[in-house]
Amino acid sequence: MAAPAPSPATMTPLLGWYASAARDLPWRRPDFHAAFGAWGVLVSEFMLQQTPVTRVIPHLDAWLARWPTPLAMAAASTADVVQQWANLGYPRRALWLHRAAVEVVERHGGVVPRDVDALLALSGIGDYTARAVAVFAYGDRHPVVDTNTRRVLARAVEGRAQPGSPSRRDLALMAALLPADPAEAAVLNAAAMELGATICTSRAPRCERCPLADGCAWLAAGRPDTGDERRRQAAYEGSDRQARGAVLRLLRAAAPAAVPLTAVLPDWPDVRQRDRAIDSLIADGLAEADGEGLSLPR
Repeated sequence: MAAPAPSPATMTPLLGWYASAARDLPWRRPDFHAAFGAWGVLVSEFMLQQTPVTRVIPHLDAWLARWPTPLAMAAASTADVVQQWANLGYPRRALWLHRAAVEVVERHGGVVPRDVDALLALSGIGDYTARAVAVFAYGDRHPVVDTNTRRVLARAVEGRAQPGSPSRRDLALMAALLPADPAEAAVLNAAAMELGATICTSRAPRCERCPLADGCAWLAAGRPDTGDERRRQAAYEGSDRQARGAVLRLLRAAAPAAVPLTAVLPDWPDVRQRDRAIDSLIADGLAEADGEGLSLPR
């Protein structure tokens, strides 16, 4: 017998749970939306990609204090943007956010667009971020699916311990579970992410506290180990990412001056890795090399 089609009733308990259990995060506060609107949501979503909330919050506050609008950020230099990104990791996000700000100014008069296709056309924005802005900034009805949501869907609806590889199917499944009312749909999107982040966690889910426990397919099946197809991220220690981060820290500390190439991590244990890091930073537009040495882009 085929499994029943997913229904919004499956996720309804999340609405009441979220009202009392949601963490107090800056981008959820009315005063944040009043001050920064869709731009604040866009910046927060860029920063939250692959980065814990606790690391993002102080950087977000500083970023929006310096560049409270797309117009303000579009006028900034690339060096200032990379410097301000500091240790958030994956610094290409800073360049993409800067380009997106320029595009918002040039294409949309300085107003972050509402339309998902227009958002997708901006630098560094994919399915998740485009829909997150449309939903959480503008209140439109779209499925918003991040890693946490995918895990909740895999367990509660499909009976699997871990989600498979990301696909458009995730959006279709979440869309089928959303209430018809846009405001309730927005809450459900946020609630599914919150549940995955705080209760339905990857390694130690707290099923006894889950509002979906009574209807969870995975829990009903006895929490079987159905395998894990997720791609594993390489260890940071000893990686090219670590070398890139070390070079960028050196350049930020020296900015706006350049660092002689002979002084760029001369004691790094793997010289070829250091050189790859330098070359890749230059290729990505995160560093510049000239007669004076290596520096942040000017």
